[in-house]
Amino acid sequence: MGSLEDEIKNIDVLVKHWRESSEQNYTTMHNLIKTKEFAWSLFLGHLVIEKLLKALYIKNLHKHPLFSHDLLRLANKIEIELPSGYDEWLDVITTFNLNTRYDDYKQSFYKLCTSEFTSEWINKIETLRKWLIKQL
Repeated sequence: MGSLEDEIKNIDVLVKHWRESSEQNYTTMHNLIKTKEFAWSLFLGHLVIEKLLKALYIKNLHKHPLFSHDLLRLANKIEIELPSGYDEWLDVITTFNLNTRYDDYKQSFYKLCTSEFTSEWINKIETLRKWLIKQL
């Protein structure tokens, strides 16, 4: 059995892993915006937030995160107090994962992902991202 110090180091390593992976997705999200791949940029935006929530899950609960893409469910399990409106944002951003991955949702989602719609949601993702990083 490892020492408490070893367990804390392991937690730090896992948190760092999720945070770095989120940063890679964040870069890709912006690259996709430049190429006007709006639906996929929002999909990556979902991953940015999901991975930060999973890092926070590990940091706060000292265990591996749920196997879930549901952002609000992850936030609720962490028992963090979300600023007003963030719960609704997390619900909508969760749909970006489903809408991009499944053919029956794809076409209508692609049509929804105008430059304006994408810009609005990328701004919300940016706000959530900054807030989550402060929580870490």
